[in-house]
Amino acid sequence: MPSFDTVLEPDMVEIRNGVDNSAKELATRFDFKGTSARIELKDKEISLHGDSDFQLEQITAVLIDKLTKRKVAITYLDMDAKIEKMGGDKVKQVFNVKAGIESDLAKKITGAIKNSKLKVQGSIQGDAVRITGKNRDDLQAAIALLKKEFADTPLSYDNFRD
Repeated sequence: MPSFDTVLEPDMVEIRNGVDNSAKELATRFDFKGTSARIELKDKEISLHGDSDFQLEQITAVLIDKLTKRKVAITYLDMDAKIEKMGGDKVKQVFNVKAGIESDLAKKITGAIKNSKLKVQGSIQGDAVRITGKNRDDLQAAIALLKKEFADTPLSYDNFRD
C-alpha cells in the first residue's frame, strides 16, 4: 500500500551557515564594536548574548535576515524564550530549533485528511504523520491538500513508497 511521511525537519546545515554569517556580521558592524554581542549554535539551541534588550533585538534582526536569505523558515525557531539577565548589564536569550511535528499539529493534519474525503488515512507515528492510500494519485492529492491547508508551516514529505 503506497504511503509517505509528513515531517517537520529543519536543514541544520543551512541554520548553522546562517548563524555563522550572523556572527561574522556582528564582528564587523560598527554598532557592535567593543560590546559583548555574540551568537552561538549548540545542538539545537541558538544563544544570543548582548549588553541590552535593544542589542538583542538587533542581533535577532540580523539572524532573521541571514536565515531568510538562506531560505530557512523562521517558524523553525521557538522565539518565545524570555530574556535572561546575566551578571552586570549583560543579557541572554535562547532560541530552540523545532524539529518534529507536535501532537496538536499532528492532530490537525490527520483531521484535515479525514475531512478532505480523499481515500487516504493519516496516522501519527511519533513526530511524523504517515499518510497511506490505495494509489499514488490520492497521495499526491493529499500532499497538495496539506500544502494548501498548512501553507505557513514548512512541512516536508519524504519516505514516499509505492
